[in-house]
Amino acid sequence: MSQYLSVIIPVYNEEKNIFPLFNRLKNELNSIKKSYGVIFVDDGSTDKTLFNINKIKNENKNIIIVHSTKNQGLSSALNSGFKKASGKVVITMDGDLQNDPKDIKKLLKKLSNGYDVVCGWRYKRKDSLFVKNIPSKIFNFLIRFLFNLKIHDSSCTLRVYKKESIKNFGLSEGMHRFIPLILAKKGYKVGEVNVRNHHRKYEKAKYNSPKRFFKAINDLIKLRFS
Repeated sequence: MSQYLSVIIPVYNEEKNIFPLFNRLKNELNSIKKSYGVIFVDDGSTDKTLFNINKIKNENKNIIIVHSTKNQGLSSALNSGFKKASGKVVITMDGDLQNDPKDIKKLLKKLSNGYDVVCGWRYKRKDSLFVKNIPSKIFNFLIRFLFNLKIHDSSCTLRVYKKESIKNFGLSEGMHRFIPLILAKKGYKVGEVNVRNHHRKYEKAKYNSPKRFFKAINDLIKLRFS
């Protein structure tokens, strides 16, 4: 059965974050007073992440679990979630408690003002300065400079989409950070709002490698001349 909101949460070895994340998300979604479903995409976790998600599913009918037997990466996880999403509005967010469910209302409000996708902008990031913050600033500056896309945080997973914008949408490896750019190039209207970014309390950062910055720049150059 379709819902108004579909929330996609890719997770990889986040066993300690699953319960607090879902409780906060559930409280926020209930306050919005729209029908919703939550899609957990377990990207090959080797801890108790999948076990904990199944416990949540046993107590909540509107939960879908997508499970990969091995770690495929964030782009693949989002692809899997997009295929399962049936809501008129699709929300994506991280599973590490750094995104705040309370920001969803702000994103939805912006979406209702004529946008097709609204991105979160972690304007006060709580991540490592040299590993994430500085490379992110360089990357986002290049997107604004090369494509004139006025987005400050293209890598933030917290976004809301009108379902039609991601219909038949596919992402190759590492292309999740280019979703706003890809949609803008297709003619969709892309906006952003300031969102909170909390310190990671449990587990270690995932989908993180020094090589990802150089791959992102290489992919950006390919997009510029494609």
